[in-house]
Amino acid sequence: MTDPNIREIDDPAARPAGPPAERQEGEDWKSYLWFLAKLVIVVLLFRTFVFTSFNIPSESMMPRLLVGDYLFAAKWPYGYSRYSLPGDIDVGDGRLFNTLPERGDVVIFKHPIDHTDYIKRVIGLPGDKVQMINGVLNINDQPVGMERVEDFVLPLREDGRCFSGRFVEAAANGGYACRYPQFRETLPNGVEHNILDLVPDGDVDDTAPVIVPDGYLFMMGDNRDNSQDSRRPSVAGGWVGLVPQENLVARASFMYWSTDGSAEWLLPWTWFTAARWSRIGRGI
Repeated sequence: MTDPNIREIDDPAARPAGPPAERQEGEDWKSYLWFLAKLVIVVLLFRTFVFTSFNIPSESMMPRLLVGDYLFAAKWPYGYSRYSLPGDIDVGDGRLFNTLPERGDVVIFKHPIDHTDYIKRVIGLPGDKVQMINGVLNINDQPVGMERVEDFVLPLREDGRCFSGRFVEAAANGGYACRYPQFRETLPNGVEHNILDLVPDGDVDDTAPVIVPDGYLFMMGDNRDNSQDSRRPSVAGGWVGLVPQENLVARASFMYWSTDGSAEWLLPWTWFTAARWSRIGRGI
């Protein structure tokens, strides 16, 4: 008679054999593929709703942003529209969770006509009266604060050029640099930023007053004589005119990489010598 209080000892050798190695390897591959699928989903959601990346293709936002800067831009501050979502997803008229930008925000948006990406600074909000008078920005009939500050000096690559030959100077390292006149501008809400004024009495230093209509924004580049912005009507591939708020994509946040353009793919060490390390991680 067997004593019910006595349990048999579990002998591992007596257990049934596990699955073959081939089956275990198959399970490992399934787990790995599922991990990759989840990673792709997370990245897509991140780029769709949180951040997007953007690189600076022109000099229109100097001195704050340079050609070769790479930045992250936040999508959620202004809400979402078909222009800020991938695949031209139709979300109806206007924007979901719409929030008006603040004066001074640096934003990425779609050109009103050809829908290419542009990056400019928000200057005029709905209801504002915006006008350039003798090269000075006026908002609601009041000139913004503008003071001369130290020149902006940009090292010149061997194959590069300045906006005009009169801005070229010899650099201490034996090369050349561009020295541009720089001013600090203060918007009515207290936001300060530096601008460049390269051409006295330029074509858009004096403009007619513009009342920004509801649902639109007045944009300007910080490089005032080298920026096609809201100071002229929209032209495909050029001036942007007034920008519908619906066309906003994201607000520029911070730089994650910056290069002077001298790197060569086949020479990995040049990736580091070309990097502008002091700009990486800077906020916009």
